[in-house]
Amino acid sequence: VLSLGADVLPEYKLQSPRIHKWTILHYSPFKAVWDWIVLLLVIYTAIFTPYVAAFLLNEYDFSSKKSKGYGDDPIVIIDLLVDVMFIIDILINFRTTFVNNNDEVVSHPGKIAVHYFRGWFLIDLVAAIPFDLLLFGSDTDETTTLIGLLKTARLLRLVRVARKIDRYSEYGAAVLLLLMATFALIAHWLACIWFAIGNAERPLLRAKIGWLDHLANATHQFYTANNTGGPGIKSRYVTALYFTFSSLTSVGFGNVSPTTDCEKIFTICVMLVGSLMYASIFGNVSAIIQRLYSGTARYHTQMLRVKEFIRFHQVPNPLRQRLEEYFQHAWTYTNGIDLNLVLKGFPEGLQADMCLHLNRHLLNDCPAFQGASPGCLRALSMKFKTTHAPPGDTLVHRGDVLSSLHFISRGSIEILKDDIVMAILGKDDIFGENPCIYPTIGKSSCNIRALTYCDLHKISRDDLLDVLELYPEFAESFSANLELTFILRDVTWHHQS
Repeated sequence: VLSLGADVLPEYKLQSPRIHKWTILHYSPFKAVWDWIVLLLVIYTAIFTPYVAAFLLNEYDFSSKKSKGYGDDPIVIIDLLVDVMFIIDILINFRTTFVNNNDEVVSHPGKIAVHYFRGWFLIDLVAAIPFDLLLFGSDTDETTTLIGLLKTARLLRLVRVARKIDRYSEYGAAVLLLLMATFALIAHWLACIWFAIGNAERPLLRAKIGWLDHLANATHQFYTANNTGGPGIKSRYVTALYFTFSSLTSVGFGNVSPTTDCEKIFTICVMLVGSLMYASIFGNVSAIIQRLYSGTARYHTQMLRVKEFIRFHQVPNPLRQRLEEYFQHAWTYTNGIDLNLVLKGFPEGLQADMCLHLNRHLLNDCPAFQGASPGCLRALSMKFKTTHAPPGDTLVHRGDVLSSLHFISRGSIEILKDDIVMAILGKDDIFGENPCIYPTIGKSSCNIRALTYCDLHKISRDDLLDVLELYPEFAESFSANLELTFILRDVTWHHQS
C-alpha cells in the first residue's frame, strides 16, 4: 500500500497529455516557420502599403489597369496573396496552443478561441480584410482615398512584430540593426505622407508654390492643366525620402523645403519626431558601445586593485611580476568571469551539465575515465577545478603535500630535482600520485615549474576518493587505467616517517 508504483497511481497521471485533432503546438517547427513567413509578409506590408496608398492609387496608369482587370497588375495580385495568407494565419491562431498565466500549455480549442478573441483577433481581422475586393469597381477619387486609408490598417500587425523581435534586444548588433531599420521605415512612411500632402493640396492652390511644383520646375517636367504629367514617380519618391531623411537627421539643406502652411506644419512634426528618434538612437548606440567596452573597463579595474594590493603590501619585484602575469593570463582564459560564482546561482543538475561540458575533452580523451557511467562523469566534472600558470611560475614545490591530481590541458612544464630537469611534460600528461594505491597522502619529491602559459585541470585527493566510494564499480578500472606520466610521491620521505 505504501509503494508508489504505477499500479497505485491515478489513471489520469499515467495518460499522455491529450492534444485535440488539428491543434498546432506553439513551439512546433511548423509554427516557427509560419511565424517567420508572416513576419516577412508584415514587413512587405509595412513598406509597400503606404507607398501604394500615397503614390500609386492616384496614378492614372494604375487606375486604368485596375478598371481593365483586377489581376492585370502584379502588385494587386501580391496584395491579394498577402490577404489570403493573413486569413490563413487567423485560422491557424484559432488552433494554436498558448501558455496561460500559470505557465501551463492550453490545448483546448474553446479556451484557445476565447484567448485569441480577447487578444490579437481584432487587429488580425482588420489587417486581413481585402478592402480592394470590397470596393472593387468604384473608381471615384473618394473611394480611392478611402481604400488607401483602410489599407494602412494592416500596419497594426507591426505591433506583433515588435513583440517578436523584442527577444533580440539583448544583442548589441541586433539592436543597432533594428534601430536603423526602424529609422528607415519611419522615414519611408513620412515620405509617403509628405507626398500625399503635396499631391492633395496642389489642385487647391491658386499659386502653384508647393514642393511638387518646385520639383517640376527644377526637372523641367511640368504639370498639365488637368493635373497630370509632372515628375515621374521615382523622382517624386526619392525627393520625398531625401527630404524626410534630411529633416529627421538635421534641419534640412533648403533645396527641398516646405512652402505652404500644411507642409510647414508637417515639417515641424517631422523635426519633433526626428529629435526623439535622435535621442533614442544615440542613447542606445552609446549603451551598446559601453557594453562592448565593459570587459576592458572591468579588466583595468581589477588590474588596478592588484597593483594597489602590491603597493600596499610592498610585494618584492619578482613576486609582483608573477602576480601580474598570472592575472593577465587568467583573464585571457576566463575573460574575468568567475565560473564558480556564475554556476552558484543555477540548480545542481544544470551545474553538473555545465561542468560536464567544460571538462568534456578531459573526460573523453583520458583513458582513466573510460567506462565510467554518465552519473559518475557528472560527479567527477563537479569536482574538477581549472588553474593557470604563467611561464616561470612554480606549481608544486618540493615537500608540498600532494593534495591534488593534475591533468595538463595546455602548455609545457618541467620537473626539477636539485636543479636537474627530470622530465618535461605537455598536453594530456598527468602528474601527482594515484590515491587508490597509497592509503596515506604523500609529499612531492620535485619542483614543478611552468615553461609556457599553462592551463591545468586538477581534482583533489579527497574529492576523487569520495566519488570512487560512491561508484565502487568504477574505482578498480580507474586505478588500473590511470597512467601517471610522472609520479611525484617522495618514497624516501615515506620510509623515513
